[in-house]
Amino acid sequence: VTFLLPQPSHFQVKTNYFTMSDAVVVKTRKFKKNPLLSRRQMIVDIVHPGRANVPKTELAEVVAKMHKADPKLVMLFGFKTKFGGGKSTGFCLIYDNEEACLKFEPKHRLARNGMFEMKEQSRKAIKEAKNKGKKVRGTGRSLAKHRAKRAAGAD
Repeated sequence: VTFLLPQPSHFQVKTNYFTMSDAVVVKTRKFKKNPLLSRRQMIVDIVHPGRANVPKTELAEVVAKMHKADPKLVMLFGFKTKFGGGKSTGFCLIYDNEEACLKFEPKHRLARNGMFEMKEQSRKAIKEAKNKGKKVRGTGRSLAKHRAKRAAGAD
């Protein structure tokens, strides 16, 4: 954005244009292999001058290429942009296979990546199921939860 102020004719007016640069630097640190959960985990630092932030789909492709993995198995979350912008930091999990991803990853993150379909449920229905589960105690609790889940699935 350039602001031009009325100036005498003997002054030269300079205009500054800030161009959006596509030069995005992705760095990983604190890399750790987690064989029990069959995944690799790390912190991802992104330097993106001139951009508000970088979409997770683009980042997943870049991180997958860096670590020779499938972009579908890369889970990115918890990104915070530093004050002033230009740098973001977040967390990354790269699963070894799809079964491990479906087994260990929370459902909301799977839904974000398009690997799980969240069913719409009203707030009242959620609360009724919760209160119904509170009435059953002990070993019957898990059976009641299972029955409630099956009844909800039948609807």
